[in-house]
Amino acid sequence: MIHKKLALTLLTVFFITMTACSQSDYGDLESFINDAGKGLQGKVEPVPEVKFYQHFTYQAFDTPNPFTPRKTDQAQSAGNGIQPDLNRRKEALEAYTLESLSMVGTLQQDKKIYALIRSPDGTLYRVDTGNYLGQNFGRIDAISDSEVELIEIVQGGANEWIERVSTLMLKN
Repeated sequence: MIHKKLALTLLTVFFITMTACSQSDYGDLESFINDAGKGLQGKVEPVPEVKFYQHFTYQAFDTPNPFTPRKTDQAQSAGNGIQPDLNRRKEALEAYTLESLSMVGTLQQDKKIYALIRSPDGTLYRVDTGNYLGQNFGRIDAISDSEVELIEIVQGGANEWIERVSTLMLKN
């Protein structure tokens, strides 16, 4: 019987201990978690409206092509008759701007005068009247001891080319 009393006492102590353990000390934490979401109202932006594809038919076949050089189109339809020869083979000095070229001297052979032109890369060229230089279709018209005179063909207006006289002076 003592064993029964002891067993009953131990069982009672066990149930009391278990009841004490089941009670929570986290009441403040639970209330914080429950109250944390109150007052917060998130706003989700609506999904943007889907714009449907609208079919478009290209009808600008009669307009000039924007990808072809303007000079080529206008040279063919020049109103004043002046136009550069676009089929002519370019000479070496036409790769440089006129400002980057320099006249460094003259040379005379058989009563014919030639100009000596230095390119930006330092190469020296001998040119005569009729040769071309510069990027504006400049043709050498006259050579003297102090200058080279050229006639350039530049685009003036919408459908015309104009000639202008340019000079390349001797550098000291």
